[in-house]
Amino acid sequence: MLDDAFRDGWGWWVIALAVGVPVLLVVLTELINGLRRRNNPLAGPLRLLRNGVIPVGALFALLAFAIQSPADQVWTRVAATIFGFLVILLLLSSFNVALFANAAEDSWRKRIPTIFVEIARLVLVALGLALLFSWVWDADVGGLFTALGVGSIVIGLALQNAVGGVISGLLLLFEQPFKIGDFLDAAGVRGRVVEVNWRAVHIDTGSGIQIVPNSSLSGASFTNLSEPDGPYSASTDVKFATDDPPHEVMALLVEVADALPMLADRERASVSYSGGGAYGVSIPVAGPADAGRALSMYLSWVWYAARRRGFALDGDATDPIAEPGRLAEALAEIAGTLHLHDDDLEAMTQASHLERYGVGEVVLPSGVVPDEVRVVVSGRAVLAIEVDGGRVEFAAAEKGDLIGQTALTRERTQAVTVAGEILTVLVLPLATIDELIRTRPRLAAEIGESLELKRKLAGDMLASVEAQRGSIRQRRSVSR
Repeated sequence: MLDDAFRDGWGWWVIALAVGVPVLLVVLTELINGLRRRNNPLAGPLRLLRNGVIPVGALFALLAFAIQSPADQVWTRVAATIFGFLVILLLLSSFNVALFANAAEDSWRKRIPTIFVEIARLVLVALGLALLFSWVWDADVGGLFTALGVGSIVIGLALQNAVGGVISGLLLLFEQPFKIGDFLDAAGVRGRVVEVNWRAVHIDTGSGIQIVPNSSLSGASFTNLSEPDGPYSASTDVKFATDDPPHEVMALLVEVADALPMLADRERASVSYSGGGAYGVSIPVAGPADAGRALSMYLSWVWYAARRRGFALDGDATDPIAEPGRLAEALAEIAGTLHLHDDDLEAMTQASHLERYGVGEVVLPSGVVPDEVRVVVSGRAVLAIEVDGGRVEFAAAEKGDLIGQTALTRERTQAVTVAGEILTVLVLPLATIDELIRTRPRLAAEIGESLELKRKLAGDMLASVEAQRGSIRQRRSVSR
């Protein structure tokens, strides 16, 4: 009987299945575990091969070749159908991994919308199942294909408008002329793209969400304000009096623009003069999202800067704080800080003047030797050290505090001083403050103590920043 089993061939099938299948499963398990540790997408198809194709294929081989059940037996056909379906899924999964898993970001394979891939997979599965049922069950699938074709035509004609919008959306998703976060000027709508779906594009205009149908975008031209990569220019026009020297005005406009926090890295603003006191300013920023904020801050800073220089922005050079009465009031308020006497006020009025700064303006940059000392009359200034392209605050200057004491020691400033709110200061020339210190030893001691305190605070903040850097570097080295 045993000889008959091997003579008929089914005995060899039993041995092959009993030995080969477990060995193959063990090998695949080890291979899959190695691929999963490397996050290799090929682990997916191999998992399907191990968990589905091989067990069902072994069952089909056992029924068809070992037990030698008739091909038309129900259980043999069921096993063949399931095995064929799993083979189809395995082939499609392998094809998907080979074609799309490692596609480059800028390749056409990466740009294909997922819906296209899913539809193609569904069609291939349907065709595979139809052929499988035709071979295994002798089913007549020709009529089914005919019915599906006619039904598709009828449905397409009935829903051609809706389907047209969906197709337009899918084509936009495939071509990707813009992405989420880009700024568009399309169909009379200007704003940031917040959502793209099959039917429409949602654009945040700043005053609400505007929904633009894909059919409108695909049938008309639009501008992607975020392309090409690089700084986006925020432009504005300003006008001064024709008596203001053009080159001095242009230097002022560039200086104010280059101090904006929204300015693109390693870029500088540009200014053009078109005559008649008219100037065009172009400010490079990271993107359209920063343009509005940059222009708003810039125009407000230009107003204060023009008053400090005595230029007539929009033909108006008047400044309320330039009135003599305001200066006298300011001197009276800070007389105690500077140890002034009544007979000092007239001389101080002749030598000093008032200045105002807008919120965020740099009052005194770092790394310079000041030639003036400023006394805070109203408002608040912030002292910060510049680290890694940012600012770390460590002290504040309020009413009565001095800004730029290093002018007295002829040292460079270690910190940058920024207006934390609308700031009014009394500006004293270096010669004037030197004379005050010479005749008032107590004032000299107070200024020295204030300067030492600020140096200590700046040093402590730098040490804290360096300690944080060291901690971050240590955590990174441990994580590696």
